[in-house]
This record gives sequence, structure tokens and C-alpha cells, in this order.
Amino acid sequence: MLLNFSTDAENNVPTVQIDGLSHWFGMGYTRKQVLYSVSMKIDPGEVVLLTGPSGCGKTTLLTLIGALRRVQKGELSVLGLQLRNSRRKTRQILRKNIGMIFQGHNLLRCLTAEQNVQMGADLLKNLSYGKRRELSRNWLGEVGLEDQMEKLPHDLSGGQKQRVAIARALSASPKLLLADEPTSALDSVTGREIVSLLKRLAIEQKCSVLMVTHDPRILDVADRLLKMEDGMILPVVE
Repeated sequence: MLLNFSTDAENNVPTVQIDGLSHWFGMGYTRKQVLYSVSMKIDPGEVVLLTGPSGCGKTTLLTLIGALRRVQKGELSVLGLQLRNSRRKTRQILRKNIGMIFQGHNLLRCLTAEQNVQMGADLLKNLSYGKRRELSRNWLGEVGLEDQMEKLPHDLSGGQKQRVAIARALSASPKLLLADEPTSALDSVTGREIVSLLKRLAIEQKCSVLMVTHDPRILDVADRLLKMEDGMILPVVE
């Protein structure tokens, strides 16, 4: 199955298009609605920051966009592909074009920082092992970990693990980057450097970025701010 994502970007098809998306957890009497008719879009190369209180549905929305959950109600199109009633193979291919940064890091404990990042680079086709390794090292350098490449996750601080996870997501040259509180474990200087890097990625590679954050220090990097509350996207007040 071949998917032409570059053509969609050139034709300015939205990277993400959502119309009336709702989602529930649980079944029967325990069923609870967490998203209520969410509608939004993200254009190629756009950096969107999503704010809102804990538990309002932000992470659930990210996982739906990332094709990690099945769409229950509403329309959700990512990189030109409709995810409602989509096939498993379609979602698997789509995920290879999405970079994901979540708070749990999800690093493999038995692999070094360099090897963890190379897992992202391994998704790129037609690159030799040497090129993938070089790419991994370059991205670790970009996040300031050029001297930590051989360390295992248990030898890294929480902030360093977060930067490895960021480098891994970027090494796959994603068309869409989803980030859940990427600066939460970082000091102010490092956090600023990371979001500036993501902004540069968006500009240079037409990579769209959707970032969930509570960090007021980085709001100015966004092309657009969205606020979520009680499972709904609130109207933007100019």
C-alpha cells in the first residue's frame, strides 16, 4: 500500500482535519464520554499549542490523531487519510509518518541513547546502517546529548531521557509531530532550545506540530493556540 503524503502537503491539504469527533471510555454503566464533538484543523508546517486543565481530554485527542486509538464517532483525517473505519494496515503505515513524544519516554532499557534514537531513523527507507547511525548522532547533538550517546536509560536523568525521546521522534523525519508536555522535565533554557528546534523543523520540513503544554514560557512559538476544557475545544477569543 503506497501513500503519497508529499502530494497532500504540496496541495495544501490539512495535515489534520477533525469534524465532530467524540470519544468514550468504558462500557455500560461505567461508560464515560471524554471528547465532545471536537472540530479543528492543522495545516502543513503549522505549530499549534493545545492548553487546558489536566483530565480535559488533551492526551486522548493526541492518541486518536496518532492512530493509537480507533475513532468511535466523527471524522478524523490525518495526512489525507480518513481514520474512521480505517484498516489496521493503513493505521500502521500512517504511524510511521508521525513522530510522537509522550511523557513516559518509552525508551528501551537495554539500548543506549544512540540505539534508541536509531529506532526512529530505522523507519526511513533506502538509508544504509551507517547513514541511519549518523542521523541518530546528529539528532542527539541537536538536543544537546552528544556526550551521552553510549549511556543506557537508567544512567540518564529524567530531562535527558525526554531529550532522547524527542531526538528519536525527530530522526524519522515525520510529517506530523505530536508532543505531550515535551518540556515538563526540562529546565527553562533547555526547554526553550527544544521548542525552537521543533519550530525550525516545522519551517524547514513543512512538518506540522501539535503540542500539549502547560508551560507559559513557550506559548510565543505557536502559530496558533487552542484551549480545551471538559472534552471540548473552546472558541478562540481574538
